[in-house]
Amino acid sequence: MVNNGTNLLGLDRGAMEGFFAGLGEKSYRAGQVLKWLHQSGAEDFAAMTNLAKPLRAKLQDVASIESPVVVREQQSADGTRKWLLRLTGGHSIETVFIPEIDRGTLCVSSQVGCALDCSFCATGKQGFDRNLSPAEIIGQVWVAARALGQVPKGPRTITNVVLMGMGEPLLNFTNVVTAMQLLMDDFAYGLSRWRITLSTAGLAPGIDRLKDACPVSLAVSLHAPNDALRDELVPINKRYPIDDLLAACHRYADATGSRITFEYVMLAGINDSPACASELTRRLRGIPAKVNLIPFNPVSSVVYRRSPQAAIDTFRERLLDAGILAITRKTRGEDIEAACGQLVGEFIPRAARHRLRAAPMPGGG
Repeated sequence: MVNNGTNLLGLDRGAMEGFFAGLGEKSYRAGQVLKWLHQSGAEDFAAMTNLAKPLRAKLQDVASIESPVVVREQQSADGTRKWLLRLTGGHSIETVFIPEIDRGTLCVSSQVGCALDCSFCATGKQGFDRNLSPAEIIGQVWVAARALGQVPKGPRTITNVVLMGMGEPLLNFTNVVTAMQLLMDDFAYGLSRWRITLSTAGLAPGIDRLKDACPVSLAVSLHAPNDALRDELVPINKRYPIDDLLAACHRYADATGSRITFEYVMLAGINDSPACASELTRRLRGIPAKVNLIPFNPVSSVVYRRSPQAAIDTFRERLLDAGILAITRKTRGEDIEAACGQLVGEFIPRAARHRLRAAPMPGGG
């Protein structure tokens, strides 16, 4: 359903209450509509039968329910599902669902493209266009919940949501926090804050903001144990070097009582040596930490290779021997390019869009 009114899909409870107050309605209408949208997957106000008919008619005029549109769905041999979702303006993003025995994790995007240009990541090679709105972020969950049969009355399939898709969530702070508030709202998705994970490339000031505004599980894309190597792999390190980043992580762990997950992509001959493992253990000393070792997933635009399994195992054992919890992440969805670092969507660079807009329409004028 699309019109020019306020898209209610992206309003958290406070904003929804304000919207209905503006219509002269009681605040409890906000809870009713939140439940219809997020727990029943309603896509039309006519379906909201506990609202009076005049109110439903008014909502048709002043509001909308507008979600990203599914362009393509793919399913991996391992059960992973990936959706290509079209946004207004022509761009598309990718969203991935990873089923496991005891959980179902949805990986959502927060930006169109990414400005950080990590050297091993396909998304970063696209460049950056814009932030996603709260409706476009939560809309990925809305679409997946319907596709997976969670709504209107199916079992909870999506048990965890991770902001690890396209983009840097802390560079879209306000919109991401709004979406996470909806994920936690009992009238929407009712997830525990610890079942929501925000993954950042290392924006230290944003980590400090997050602990005050909306503390959720935090994952940090570290990928190197020293500044010289991290400057090469994760260029934002030149602005927020490892010491500053880890200090922010320490503050986050202390304030929230949580363990920080450090993501470390394993690149053959680059960052996978026993010496790198030993240096990493020294860096993480004193921080409640879990290290996810991620076998590099092939990306056509980069030249890195995946570390041999023996090197990954040796690296992990060094961390474990030092008392640091470390696991090797199982690669999921690689056959449909849904694995870590492979998400690209369909991105129209700004210059190309400007050329398209300037071009004459076919057949005249």
